[in-house]
Amino acid sequence: MDFSYLQQSTLMLLSFVFFVSLMVGSFLNVVIYRLPLMLEKSWLTQSQEFLGLPIDNSERFDLSLPGSHCPKCHAEIKWFQNIPVISYLVLRGRCGNCGTKISWRYPMVELLTAICSVFVACRVGYSDQLAFMLLLTWVLITLSFIDLDHLLLPDIIVIPTLWLGLAISTNAIIVSSSESIIGAIVGYLSLRIVYHFYKLLTKKEAMGYGDFKLFAVFGAWFGWQILPVIVFVSAFLTLFVSLCLMLFKNQEWSKPVPFGPYLAIAGWGAMLYGYDFIKWYIEMFF
Repeated sequence: MDFSYLQQSTLMLLSFVFFVSLMVGSFLNVVIYRLPLMLEKSWLTQSQEFLGLPIDNSERFDLSLPGSHCPKCHAEIKWFQNIPVISYLVLRGRCGNCGTKISWRYPMVELLTAICSVFVACRVGYSDQLAFMLLLTWVLITLSFIDLDHLLLPDIIVIPTLWLGLAISTNAIIVSSSESIIGAIVGYLSLRIVYHFYKLLTKKEAMGYGDFKLFAVFGAWFGWQILPVIVFVSAFLTLFVSLCLMLFKNQEWSKPVPFGPYLAIAGWGAMLYGYDFIKWYIEMFF
C-alpha cells in the first residue's frame, strides 16, 4: 500500500493517524480488560494441572472470543454500536439493549490513544521512527491502565517490547545497538539495585519486577543517557500524586501505588522531549 501521500500533507498524516489510533484505542480497551483475566485463568489452569484437579475448558476466553457484549444483559454489541467514541455519544453512554450505563473509560482510552498518537506524529513527522513510536505509545497506554487496575505489568507485553527495542537498534532507527544494549542493562539493574537496597533498609518492597523490565524497555529504545530524566520525572509524579491522594482522598501512605503509569508517562515524554531537556541541562550548567 502506497502511503506517500501522507508524506506530502501534514493534515493528511495527522488525520490518518487520528482515525487509525481511535480504532486501535478500541482494541486496547479489549486488551486492558481481558488480558489480566486471561492470565489469571492461565495461572489457575497451571495450578490445577500441578495439583491434579479437573480443568474446565468448556468456554473459550481470549482477545477475540467471546464477542463484545453487555456485561449485564449479555446482548451482542453490533458493529454500528462499537464505533469508537461516536457510538458512546449516540447511545448516551448506555447499552442499546437494556440501558445499562457504560463506563466513560472506554471512550476516554480511545480518545487518549488518538490524541497521544497525533502528538507523536506532530513531533516526529512522516519518518522511519513514527510507526515504532506509535506502537510504543499504544503499549504504554495499555500497560498503564492494566497496572492501575491490577498492579501488574504483564511480561507478555513488556518482554516483546524490550526485544523490539533491541531489534530496531540494529538499524539505528532511534539509537545505536551499543546504546540500546547498555541502556537495557542499566535500566533493569539500576531499579533492581534500588529495590533491594530499599527493601534491606525498610523490609518493604518499593516496586515490582515489572517496573524493572519497563525501565529496561526505555533503555533499549532510547539509550542509557535518557534514563536519569525518566526516573526523576516518574519519581516526582509518583510522589506528587501520592500526596494529592493522601490530602484529598484520605488514602493511607501504606497503600500500594502503581509505579508503571508514572514511569510510562515519563518515558513517553522523554521519547519526545527528553534529549531537548538533556541539551538544556548541559548548556545551563556546563
